[in-house]
Amino acid sequence: QVQLVESGGGLVQPGGSLRLSCAASPTIFNLNAMGWYRQAPGEERELVATISTGTSTNYADSVKGRFTISRDTTKNSFYLQMNSLKPEDTAVYYCWGWTVKPSRHYWGQGTQVTVSS
Repeated sequence: QVQLVESGGGLVQPGGSLRLSCAASPTIFNLNAMGWYRQAPGEERELVATISTGTSTNYADSVKGRFTISRDTTKNSFYLQMNSLKPEDTAVYYCWGWTVKPSRHYWGQGTQVTVSS
C-alpha cells in the first residue's frame, strides 16, 4: 500500500515557473514507476511525465523542454519542475505511482495549477 500526497500548485503568470512535489509513504522504494498526469476541464486525464526506478524518463510532447521530472529517495518524494508555463498548462495535476507486485496504480489527491495573467 502506498499513499501519495501532493503539494505546490497555484496561480502563476504565463512564462512563470512552479514546482510540484509528491511525497510517497511509507517509502518511495515501493514504487516501480512514478509520474504526473493532468486533467483540464472537459478533457481526459493525460500523461505529463514519468520516471522509472532506473531513472528513465518520459515526457508528453507538449511539455518537452519545459518540464522536468525528478525524485529524491532520501525524502521519499518526486517532483515536477514546470518552466515557461503556458495558459494551456492549466489543469489539475495528479501524481501517480505504480507497483509491479501487486500490479496496482496509486494517485495523489490532485493540485490545481492555473496559468493566467
